[in-house]
Amino acid sequence: MKWHTAYISVGSNLGDKLDNCKKGIAALSREGVTTVTARSCFYKTDPVDYMAQDWFINAAVKILTVLEPLSLLDDLKKIQRRAGRTHDPIRFGPRILDLDIIFYDEVVIDSEVIVLPHPRMHKRCFVLKPICDIDPQTIHPVLKEDVQTLLSNLDDDTQGVERYP
Repeated sequence: MKWHTAYISVGSNLGDKLDNCKKGIAALSREGVTTVTARSCFYKTDPVDYMAQDWFINAAVKILTVLEPLSLLDDLKKIQRRAGRTHDPIRFGPRILDLDIIFYDEVVIDSEVIVLPHPRMHKRCFVLKPICDIDPQTIHPVLKEDVQTLLSNLDDDTQGVERYP
């Protein structure tokens, strides 16, 4: 059985946002399947892309998993559904729980079902900042830069990110 390293972005902007994130992180651990090995701080973040919504709570976790990328994606979707997430009527809109695979080993996949690394992560302060808490030297396998450099090069002042609470 081969273990893989993945980084998961966690977010919520509906209901008890912090509790939603904590429960989502806890649900990731399944004995013999997935273990959370590190967690970032929690951050209060401004919405991105769709602005007519409440602020988010975001974090990131590093996991070890035996699941292949598509199986991990299926697991994340199940956790989101159990948290109460249904069909998203607005792209980038409000959500009770959002779990995204950011990195999976150094794998690069571009399919209709999954894109790895996450295709917009390098433009998102709410993803980069939490991953920097865990390991700022993590290298983006396509851009060949570490996440700290990607965060430093981000020139978008509209993405407010502050530690929470």
